[in-house]
Amino acid sequence: MGPIVPLFNISNEINLLMAFIIGLGFGFVLEQAGFSSSRKLAGMFYGYDITVLKVFFTAAITGMLGLIFLNFMGLIDLDIVYINEYYVTSSIIGGVIMGAGFIIGGFCPGTSFTAAAIGKIDAMWFVFGSIVGIFIFGEVYPLLETMYMSNYEGSVKISTILGIRDGYFALLLIVVASLMFWIGEIAEKKFKREDIIDEI
Repeated sequence: MGPIVPLFNISNEINLLMAFIIGLGFGFVLEQAGFSSSRKLAGMFYGYDITVLKVFFTAAITGMLGLIFLNFMGLIDLDIVYINEYYVTSSIIGGVIMGAGFIIGGFCPGTSFTAAAIGKIDAMWFVFGSIVGIFIFGEVYPLLETMYMSNYEGSVKISTILGIRDGYFALLLIVVASLMFWIGEIAEKKFKREDIIDEI
């Protein structure tokens, strides 16, 4: 689950159980936030509904502040928190593909499973397409490996790249999020679509 200091001796079985329970909770929150609706998710790109922006920015900031304070209190060791390795080329290409899929299909991987779990047919097709895409990628990976592994930057944090402390980056992100919320509220008023929002 995470590099919690050895005050808590958590077995692998309990670790997996905690992950399962947190996963269920995460799916429940996504569904309650309306993320099982492809129209609501697509609304982010069309400007009439910025719920996605609000929820994900808020979740990121909450998680970030939680880690910073837990580290400050000595309850978690940020030095051994795993950070994904960054490959510039594959990240850009993957981001474009996922963004296109999000716009076309109306779901991201997490929200598609949330919607499929409550019986949405379009989400089930989206999940099926994701699985097929994963299989195809696995089969052709040897042909893509050189590109995939290019421009390796290692396990880096944005705060490290900017040369600032994590706390200052947290403050910067909060300011950026507040600005985005403000711009988003303006966009919602400008592109408001009662016909779609009422159906959601």
